[in-house]
Amino acid sequence: MTNIHFTHEESGSKGRYVAHIEGHDETGEMTYSRLSASRIIVDHTGVPDTLKGMGVGSALARHVVEDARAQGFTIVPLCPFLKAQADRHPEWADVIEGLTAR
Repeated sequence: MTNIHFTHEESGSKGRYVAHIEGHDETGEMTYSRLSASRIIVDHTGVPDTLKGMGVGSALARHVVEDARAQGFTIVPLCPFLKAQADRHPEWADVIEGLTAR
């Protein structure tokens, strides 16, 4: 497994989670807009071609879900990648809006 650590940036109603991969200068990111203290819209996941296949996007998705649980907010998955990941993880239904637990 690739060694990944995350940072979080927020300014006003916009924010992003950044994945830093050991040994690489490039980063992956998941951006969002804050609707309220308890809701965000994830609108984009970006992973450079040099990091594709390393699990960076999936790691970002897991991280935002873990953060939502820890911080008490829900996620509107506008981003197609996050939506696809959420469809594979019905156990995320507690924080992903529109997802039904199976």
